[in-house]
Amino acid sequence: MKSIQMELPEDVVAIIHILERAGYEAYAVGGCVRDTILKRNPQDWDITTSAKPEQIKSLFPKTVDTGIQHGTVTVLRNHVGYEVTTYRIDGEYEDSRHPSSVEFTDNLALDLERRDFTINAMAYNDSRGLVDEFQGMEDLEAGVIRCVGNPGDRFDEDALRMLRAVRFSGQLCFSVEAKTRQAARERAAHLNQISAERIRVELTKLLVARDAGRIRDAYHMGMTKVFLPELDEMMEWEQRNPHHIYTVGEHSIRSVEIMNLFFGRYGGGWDTGAIPNHVRKNAEELAAGLSEKQHMMLCVAMLLHDLGKLETMTIDEEGIGHFYGHPEVSKKKASRILRRLTFDNETIDTVKRLILFHDYQFGEREKSMRKAVAKIGRDLMPMLFLVRYSDILAQNPDMAGEKIARLDRGILLWRQVEASGAALTLKELDVTGRDVMSLGVAPGPEVGAYLRRALEWVLECPDCNNKETLLDYLRDEIGKGR
Repeated sequence: MKSIQMELPEDVVAIIHILERAGYEAYAVGGCVRDTILKRNPQDWDITTSAKPEQIKSLFPKTVDTGIQHGTVTVLRNHVGYEVTTYRIDGEYEDSRHPSSVEFTDNLALDLERRDFTINAMAYNDSRGLVDEFQGMEDLEAGVIRCVGNPGDRFDEDALRMLRAVRFSGQLCFSVEAKTRQAARERAAHLNQISAERIRVELTKLLVARDAGRIRDAYHMGMTKVFLPELDEMMEWEQRNPHHIYTVGEHSIRSVEIMNLFFGRYGGGWDTGAIPNHVRKNAEELAAGLSEKQHMMLCVAMLLHDLGKLETMTIDEEGIGHFYGHPEVSKKKASRILRRLTFDNETIDTVKRLILFHDYQFGEREKSMRKAVAKIGRDLMPMLFLVRYSDILAQNPDMAGEKIARLDRGILLWRQVEASGAALTLKELDVTGRDVMSLGVAPGPEVGAYLRRALEWVLECPDCNNKETLLDYLRDEIGKGR
């Protein structure tokens, strides 16, 4: 036990005290203890106890049987759920995921022994202090991810722990200990027994982490070969183009790292000092209006945005590589990967659109920007500008200057277009389908076709978006078609 004082939430303290007054042991345990020591805000609080599930339920008025067969009861207090789990020993793991049996125990050390990493195998309560049987505090201080006991045994129990080691490494900016790395390297193929959904959860947490570049470790340990073999191909693909000094894969990972920098989360190991201050300011302003889910979508898009380069690469007479049409191919390949990894439809649609337009050239006039926004979608523009910044900054820095300047001008144009209030969508036109039909057009696809023509005209002449002018224009267009 360690002499350390931690401040626990009132409800957590109350649950522990109720269990102790009834004669049982109880502790906060796992990630919440780790994060509190690191002065991070725990996402949830788990409690472990010597009380059996039925005994837990008898002590609290509001409980839910969330995993009672494994000893877990959710105790509800002030509309918040706290998982309270009986000390347990897991039986043999037959599928690299689930124990064949669970045995309850009165021994806290035996419960902590079955956990994944030393930094997650600590328990705490106010009366007994910190229980740290496996040197978790030492590893926290050293910045190390180390398995409890034999790392091979831990990964044989649950193969996903290998990817979790990399994910924690990225979130905490810790290194994975050598024996833990070696055990993962030897067992990486076992990840094929893990569901795509569980892989996706860990992958997305890693991609938005402070040091998302730790995905390189997953590549070097052989993990991505199992669940994202496309990345392995990209990591080895030289671009042979003066605009690029990295392989396709390394460029893609660096673009993810830069994206996280714009969201204030970058803690990786390469110098970002070359990024102009005005770019950071612009990008941070764009990122400030986006949600955590949009941040995740952007990082996924950056990882996959150049997938199509491998299929579209051609070499000219001077030995320079070109990738004509790669955004469309990248979009199609990304769609298959996203579905394979069970991403939701909103994420799939947004990432595909970002990839399709990631190389789009906006032009230098307001008219061209209006047309760009109409084509791409107003909702996507802040995200797309962040994609363009991240993409450019992960290329050859000696050739980034003019690209950045052109993008800066594009952002300024976009802001001018937004401020002008110009109509950019069919819904913003001052006429409707009913107005078109009032001019003698029968209900059907033709109505939409005329509205699209009206929008194209308004994009050229934004001042023409008033009902009378549009009706005159549509009368002429309808007359031409008869």
